[in-house]
Amino acid sequence: MIETGDLRKGVTLEMDSTLYQVLEVQHIKIGRGSAQVRMKLRDVRAGHIIEKTVMAGARFTRARVERQPAQYLYSEGDLHFFMNTETYDQFPLSKEQLGDALDYLKESATCELLTYGDEAIGVELTAAVTLTVTETDPGLKGDTAQGGTKLAKLETGISIQVPLFIGVGDVLKVDTRSGEYLERASSAR
Repeated sequence: MIETGDLRKGVTLEMDSTLYQVLEVQHIKIGRGSAQVRMKLRDVRAGHIIEKTVMAGARFTRARVERQPAQYLYSEGDLHFFMNTETYDQFPLSKEQLGDALDYLKESATCELLTYGDEAIGVELTAAVTLTVTETDPGLKGDTAQGGTKLAKLETGISIQVPLFIGVGDVLKVDTRSGEYLERASSAR
């Protein structure tokens, strides 16, 4: 069992015989009433997002999710295939099951495959990934890290804000939790 005070982003719960992953938790205390907890939850199997408000101190059943080392192989239609790097078993996951992780996945990327029983339910990425810039406005001489930012499109299709000196072909380190630019890993120039 897990109490509302122990809820964090990424925790998987079982409520009403449905698996939910916690996306956001907010503790609310209003005036003389008792404290409440507002949660944003993603249905692990179906992929839709719900919001639920409960009294502080409520208890939930924690789902027993196992992590296995995996590698992203390829996508075919709406399915994305992952291989357990220890057993070489392959698991298909839908776009809904992957959620935002799809923005940071490129072929051959390593991650943790999340399983519930024998069922693959999602992936957990490393805190940061390296991606190559495919499109951005050209940088000008004198652009520095303290200056402004501009939009850059990365190889997976996601667009993020980067410093002005970043150019096409640069390899960037990107935070998978917030989607923010961290640093330049290497340069094409």
